[in-house]
Amino acid sequence: MTQQTKICQNCQKEFTVEPEDFEFYEKMKVPAPTFCPECRMIRRMCFRNERSLYKRKCDLCEKDIISIYSPKSSLKIYCQECWWNDNWDPMIYGNKFNFNKMFFEQFQSLTELIPVVALFNTNAINSEYCNYAGNNKSCYLLFGGKDNENILYTSHIFFSKDSIDIYSSNKLEFCYENVQCKNSYKLFFSQLSMDCLDSWFLYNCRNCQNCFGCANLRTKQYYIFNQPYTKEDYFEKIKTFYLETFSGILKIKKLTQQHWGKYIRRYAYIINSLQSIGDNIYNAKNCQNCFDVIGTDSENSKFSNLIVVGIKDSYDNYGTSKAECLYETLATGFESNKNSNYFFSYFIKESHNIWYSINCHSSSNLFGCIGLRHKQYCILNKQYTKEEYEELVPKIIEHM
Repeated sequence: MTQQTKICQNCQKEFTVEPEDFEFYEKMKVPAPTFCPECRMIRRMCFRNERSLYKRKCDLCEKDIISIYSPKSSLKIYCQECWWNDNWDPMIYGNKFNFNKMFFEQFQSLTELIPVVALFNTNAINSEYCNYAGNNKSCYLLFGGKDNENILYTSHIFFSKDSIDIYSSNKLEFCYENVQCKNSYKLFFSQLSMDCLDSWFLYNCRNCQNCFGCANLRTKQYYIFNQPYTKEDYFEKIKTFYLETFSGILKIKKLTQQHWGKYIRRYAYIINSLQSIGDNIYNAKNCQNCFDVIGTDSENSKFSNLIVVGIKDSYDNYGTSKAECLYETLATGFESNKNSNYFFSYFIKESHNIWYSINCHSSSNLFGCIGLRHKQYCILNKQYTKEEYEELVPKIIEHM
């Protein structure tokens, strides 16, 4: 199919659907979008309250908890322990699909009945104040991250330890105030740097050790503001900056920004990636309009953000890892390579062939379900046989 220009039904602006986009939609058996990419992203993000936390009580055990849902919310909120407990069954809320009502009307009714988990914070140890997080230990105010230990005040951090005030980084240890850095140890106040050690105020540096206030360096040691020093002179000069004082840090921050401004900057930070457009992309192939692809092996994807470890053949996703064949999803994948064929779904893990579902795990062939674990062939949380499910789902889609 040839390129088409459409008018967004939401913002009324023009947007283009390319021939390869139509190929993807045909493969996924979904119609072409009627919203432009930006409006689709906004629509997805409306479901992701990442940072607003409230103190309230669990509606089951009545303990004081931290939640992304206000105490005024009409939803039934369970703490982590209660929600993951087997003492309640989300299947009891299931309803037979009613063809006299719209699907989303019935789905909305289901969301108002089923208990929801207070935070999306799985396998947390001493990390109660974290959200969209998994496998973290002793972390506080961490939003969007996994496999971390002793991390404070961070957003979008992965596989890191003993670090504070970090944004969009991975594999850091003993680091402070870094943005989009990776594979570094004792790196402070730096941006877009990787494989660095014992360094301060670096911009776009790689494989550097004992460097200070530098930009665009590669494989250097004992440099200050891009000038070489002997080892002895380097450490003597560092003492004159009074980095142990707040005033010294503020002064160096100002000098660093002035120094960084003298050097050319990449149009986008795209590393080891072929035919990819966006920013902060590593080790990807044919990823278009993607941002914060910080892991490896992403391929043939578009309009996606915050990809931790490779996704493939996927459009319109935010916060995803180890998955393929996704369309319009939020916070999916992460735990294994058993993630595929998710459509219009939210917080789905280790599953296959999931449509219009929320917070379902280790399941397959679900349509319009909420909170299910280890289930298959369910519609609106009601169990069907394989034959019934495969007969009914096409009728529901046509009805929609």
